[in-house]
Amino acid sequence: MKKITCFCLFLLSSLGFAQVAEPVVSFPKNEFKGNALFLVLGAPEFTYERLLNDESGIGISVNFALENDFETRFSLTPYYRFYFGKKPAAGFFVEGFTMLNVIDIDENYYYNGTDPVVSDYNSESYADVAIGIGLGSKWITKRGILFELSGGIGRNLLNSEKNDYLGHTFVGRFGITLGYRF
Repeated sequence: MKKITCFCLFLLSSLGFAQVAEPVVSFPKNEFKGNALFLVLGAPEFTYERLLNDESGIGISVNFALENDFETRFSLTPYYRFYFGKKPAAGFFVEGFTMLNVIDIDENYYYNGTDPVVSDYNSESYADVAIGIGLGSKWITKRGILFELSGGIGRNLLNSEKNDYLGHTFVGRFGITLGYRF
């Protein structure tokens, strides 16, 4: 009986799989980036991203308008990204983000038929929170210089009646970004 038990245990143990440990790739985990597209338009955006591993990272972006042409005066956007590239934390990515945005409205409109007419010059600010998704791609050199193209869309959640009326229901997230990984 002992021989049969030993033979069965030997047979079962030979069917097991040995796991080979993959080598741990060491790479810099911090990135600082600036959105060149928004800088040219007059609303600089700066981003810090901390890479959690070779497939994911978390970050935060700060955007503020220098020109009066933008109704979104400020936004703070934390995000999580998952990367699909062969290099560590590079290539195609998908992100989920939350955006705190401050909207500044300078005029109140009413509609007389089909044409908008300014009723009173009035300045009003309010804050909102949006949740959204985005995608893009990141390229990085051996020296740590990176280039990124990204885009995304989110929906404001708090002031739905005001956002529907003023056209701020959705928020966009776009970038032509240059940065450095350290």
